[in-house]
Order: sequence, then structure tokens, then C-alpha cells
Amino acid sequence: MLTSTQLNTMLNLQAKMNQKVNAQWLTAGYQYLRAAMIEAVEGIEHHGWKWWKAQQKDLPQLQMELVDIWHFALSAIIIDFDGNIESSANTIASELNNGVQSVTFDGKEYAFNNQDILENLELMAGLCAAKRFSVPLFIKVLEQAEMDSQELYRQYVGKNVLNFFRQDNGYKEGNYHKIWNNREDNEHLVEILNELDISLTNYSDCVYDGLQKRYPV
Repeated sequence: MLTSTQLNTMLNLQAKMNQKVNAQWLTAGYQYLRAAMIEAVEGIEHHGWKWWKAQQKDLPQLQMELVDIWHFALSAIIIDFDGNIESSANTIASELNNGVQSVTFDGKEYAFNNQDILENLELMAGLCAAKRFSVPLFIKVLEQAEMDSQELYRQYVGKNVLNFFRQDNGYKEGNYHKIWNNREDNEHLVEILNELDISLTNYSDCVYDGLQKRYPV
């Protein structure tokens, strides 16, 4: 289960990243749940669903889509509370703790614990299209994609911090070097994440510091 510290870390990181994109992002009218819907559909594609051809599940790509969905979902939740991080965190925590095992959509109740991952991704896409997001449903899909909330936190923070690091080191201006010591920055990130304890209260700062120490000046 995500801790209060982890929720606040992720929400603050998301708000700061959105602020980098547009200082007025809270009122810009960006369709974050539409973006989440598209990612859910892409997740279906990575899993494979076509009965008329041979397909192989690409689990890492599916997991990456789920991390992206979480970015967009957090953004939508923050907007719902006019930028109030504490209220956003409390709402997510409440949803995580309320024991809900179904959602009602278009007048029908769906018990997502009894559905497979493709059915649940499809349900998530439908909810997002209707401008709704279910945290318990999302956590169930994570479980079905062989992730847990701690792995979500690890991957989310890693990807977000790397995006910040790129921007701070000239990514927009074209001065950033994506390859360090013959390896991509993503590879360095994986090593740094594997070395750190995710229970650290300054976890995101430690990830950033780890990248900074490795980055060639």
C-alpha cells in the first residue's frame, strides 16, 4: 500500500512537472483522462488481444503504460481539488483503503476482481472516456500486470525525476547528453533505483543526486 509520504511525493512531483510545461496548467483545460484512456488502450495492445494472429505479451511495455496512466490520473485528481495536494492525497488514500471491489459504469456493476486484465483495461479506458478514474481498479490492473504499489512508486519517481533532470541539463535547448559512458540515461537510472531504499523520505532527491553524480560535466 502506498504510504502518505509516497503519495505526497508523487503528487508534488507531478504538480511541479506540469508547472514546467505550463504555469497555468490547472486551468488550461488539458484532457488528462483522455490521455489516460489512450494509454489504457495502448496497454491492451501491448498485452495482445487479437484472436486472428499470433501475439506475444510485452509485459515491460504494459507496465510502462500503467506508470504513464498514473501520471495523468494524478494530474486530473490535483485539478479536481484546485491544486490542493493534501486533499488530493487524502482522497487517493481513502480510495485505497475503502475496500471497493467493483465500479458502476453505464448502469452496470463490474466486479473487477473477477475480470481479467484485458477486461479491466477496457473498463478503465471506458471510465476515463467518461471523465472518471477508479484508484482501486487501477491497483487491480497493476497486480494483474505483475506490479505492486511499491514498484509503481519506484518506477513513477524514477521516470519523473529523470524528466526533471533532463530539463535542468539543457534537454529543451538540445544541450543534454542522453548517452553517458556508452549507456543511455535510462540504464543509469535503473541502477540508481536498484541501489536506493524507497522508504527514504527524500527518495526523489536521492534519485536526482544519483543522476547528477554520474552525469559528465
